[in-house]
Amino acid sequence: MKIEPVPEQKTTIQVIERMVALLDALAKYPDPVSLKELSKVSGLHPSTAHRILNDMVVTRFVDRVEPGTYRLGMRLLELGNVVKSRLSVREAALDFMRALHKKTQQTINLSVRQGDEIVYIDRAFSERSGMQVVRAIGGRGPLHLTSTGKLFLSVDEPKAIRAYATRTGLAGHNKNSITDLGKLERELSLVKARGYSRDNEELELGVRCMAAGIYDDSGKLIAGLSISAPADRLQEEWLEDLVLTARQISVTLGYIPVE
Repeated sequence: MKIEPVPEQKTTIQVIERMVALLDALAKYPDPVSLKELSKVSGLHPSTAHRILNDMVVTRFVDRVEPGTYRLGMRLLELGNVVKSRLSVREAALDFMRALHKKTQQTINLSVRQGDEIVYIDRAFSERSGMQVVRAIGGRGPLHLTSTGKLFLSVDEPKAIRAYATRTGLAGHNKNSITDLGKLERELSLVKARGYSRDNEELELGVRCMAAGIYDDSGKLIAGLSISAPADRLQEEWLEDLVLTARQISVTLGYIPVE
């Protein structure tokens, strides 16, 4: 598809649209692309494409590899890293958490690791959940007694897990708490194999949780998403929704799932 040369009196919106069309065209190719091909793919007249590409070369949005061939420029990578550094997992997760709460009517927690504990950084809940919120936002819980904490321990090396057990003594809160290293190691092996974790009244009697991990664009576990419910109300069918929601948040943060 070709269009007629654009008059010089063009609007700002037209310029931006055409820049984006060229950037999208460049993104389709792993190797440098010719002006002729970019003109064809973007639908821009060659003279228009050439003029805009020249301006983008000056601003480093595009690199001219050799006369007549172009590729995406390093300025895009620099700006992308700025966006990445400013993207909060909380901001990325909040709408997904609210949707999961609406579906389950149970408390949805977002937690991160700090040392030997997890910290609750956000929550979606309502009075209809039938459960009093045990730990407020900013509250903490031991790694080995919480579903999200087990996620983080499961990605640690065996030596690091043993060191954690030594530091904390694997202190328990009630009769259901895991306080034995061998039992904890077996539990963490299951978590690693399944990709999700559980807290079966190990932190608080009467409360059960299930958690799935949230990953960044490098594949690193950076947070856990969990459902908390009265022990007799936790439903297994929520697990699929939980895992899917955690994956959606991860993708928003740039994570590419392994098929």
